[in-house]
Amino acid sequence: MQPLVLLAAIECPDNLGYLRPQSHVRFTHSAFAGGAATNMTASSVESPNIPSSLPSSPASAAVLVYREPVYNWQATKNTVKERFAFLFNNEVLSDVHFLVGKGMGVQRIPAHRFALAVGSAVFDAMFNGGMATTSTEIELPDVEPAAFLALLKFLYSDEVQIGPETVMTTLYTAKKYAVPALEAHCVEFLKKNLRADNAFMLLTQARLFDEPQLASLCLENIDKNTVDALAAEGFTDIDLDTLVAVLERDTLGVREVRLFGAAVRWAEAETQRQQYQPTPENKRKVLGKALVLIRFPLMTIEEFAAGPAQSGILSDQEVVSLFLHFTVNPKPHVEFIDRPRCCLRGKECSITRFGQVESRWGYSGTSDCIRFSVNRRIFVVGFGLYGSIHGPTDYQVNIQVIHTDSNTVLGQNDTGFSCDGSSNTFRVMFKEPVEILPSVNYIACATLKGPDSHYGTKGMRKVTHEAPATGTKTCFTFCYAAGNNNGTSVEDGQIPEVIFYT
Repeated sequence: MQPLVLLAAIECPDNLGYLRPQSHVRFTHSAFAGGAATNMTASSVESPNIPSSLPSSPASAAVLVYREPVYNWQATKNTVKERFAFLFNNEVLSDVHFLVGKGMGVQRIPAHRFALAVGSAVFDAMFNGGMATTSTEIELPDVEPAAFLALLKFLYSDEVQIGPETVMTTLYTAKKYAVPALEAHCVEFLKKNLRADNAFMLLTQARLFDEPQLASLCLENIDKNTVDALAAEGFTDIDLDTLVAVLERDTLGVREVRLFGAAVRWAEAETQRQQYQPTPENKRKVLGKALVLIRFPLMTIEEFAAGPAQSGILSDQEVVSLFLHFTVNPKPHVEFIDRPRCCLRGKECSITRFGQVESRWGYSGTSDCIRFSVNRRIFVVGFGLYGSIHGPTDYQVNIQVIHTDSNTVLGQNDTGFSCDGSSNTFRVMFKEPVEILPSVNYIACATLKGPDSHYGTKGMRKVTHEAPATGTKTCFTFCYAAGNNNGTSVEDGQIPEVIFYT
């Protein structure tokens, strides 16, 4: 819309000693609302040197120039909200100024003590408390100008102006001045824009600003998209405590060798930040307590030999003990966690396929196997096995899940377990969850090395697990597995329990 130009005649009285042609006053009109001007300002007076005062005689017909910031701007604002919104970042009626930012980036921002005190307890204390400031200029070097303006915009008008570039500084400012409603808007914005490539950056900020709900959402995102999150540029910028918080989790969906590679990348960046040489010794130094949270025993011997064993970050003694852990039985104690991570959420489930327990089941190197299928997709994370009838004993065991048609081993673990001589079952877990698809045949195998054990009888061909909360049913069907199964069948034998997640 073209600016509306209004021309007003100003007649000069004869007693000024000269005759002046009609002078023109220009008004610009940028918008209309309901036929009334919402932003009318006097932008220029084309004829200069108009006398500062004119006689109030009938011969003089001066035109009043309405400048909105000076007079009667209230007439165009129909509500309190509109009037307060007009005062945002406006010198009109301002009684305090903030010098926001530092260095060359300082901005002088006008404000109104009453408006700020109404919206923020911090400002209220600043202006009206027992130690209230009387200064009309207040320096805020720790606040970004854009974030402070976003705060004022919210306090004056309830409008939220945040974007990807300003949301974190606005969140900081909202917390600093105790404006929880704006905090909530910032957190909601972050939730909606949470992705794998920014999850670590937002997690660091959520921990810094004490936003547990946002931190929890970031961790869930990292669990679901661990590989992509670790590959993101922002991962190497996190602090050590955030790295530790992630490595402690049992729900990361990534192989341990990739976690080690990511930790090394982070250590390289951290040595630079601390101005160390990126030597293996310094990488270990900056990793600190994070190193012991990497579960080296969950790697294959090939993965360990090709990466961690040659990195120089582990000591010679640690390398030797881990190689022994991979290759000999019984396995020596190592300083690293050997509990599998499970990239699944929800409650762990298990089914038992025997109705009774008997004594004396022998082992001679042959695997106990049973074929099974399910009616819905699940993830098998381990088996429950029977232990010794001769009191406390250690067993060595290899467990597997095999795809029947292709004879492909989908998951396995060479490990061991200790039993107490009771007829209870003892958990033996896979290194990673094994996906089981509906209506597909699989074989569960366990090869035990140890003394005679208990075994199950009165086996059931069909076993159903019903989730207490949802009523969802998972139905297992067991069948005889062809070949030499050490006697295990649907009716009798080993592998009494399957441990799984839905």
